[in-house]
Amino acid sequence: MIETILHENALVLAAVDKKETDELLKKIKEATRIFLYGEGRSGLIGKAFAMRLMHCGYNVYVIGETITPSIDKDDLLMGISASGTSPSLIHHFSKAEEVGAATFVVTASTEHGLLSDGTVVIPAATKRRRKEEPETIQPLGSQFDQSAHLLLDAIILVLLEGRDHNDELLQRHANVE
Repeated sequence: MIETILHENALVLAAVDKKETDELLKKIKEATRIFLYGEGRSGLIGKAFAMRLMHCGYNVYVIGETITPSIDKDDLLMGISASGTSPSLIHHFSKAEEVGAATFVVTASTEHGLLSDGTVVIPAATKRRRKEEPETIQPLGSQFDQSAHLLLDAIILVLLEGRDHNDELLQRHANVE
């Protein structure tokens, strides 16, 4: 089963548009602060990405945490959502737009309907199993979640290019666990 899952995810990730990921990299580098939002497993992927961004030295917050400040015009709101249609995601993007913050969504849907500055489409299967989605042996949105996690970890590696990164990240790693 592991070989099948790896093969499925490799096919999905090979279909991600490099221009979209390059645009996301640019937005991350330009942002004063980065805010992450997702629900369910997508939210967990967002938290993992936020943690790694923090390890890289970025000023990052997860929406919904008690220490998350207000978003401002020089910030980036990044949403992770297979459908891109959850009411809370739409609300957060609307608020970010209202204050002039940049927005970016990582989604499986080309028809998410969010007003955003950019989109990375991960053409993976979701819990909806629409006809345009690839076949998978995995339940619900597992293929999207796994592919999003791998893609975002690859983005971290690009952000770290040219840096002796393991020791640097280890210095920011939690030491009160």
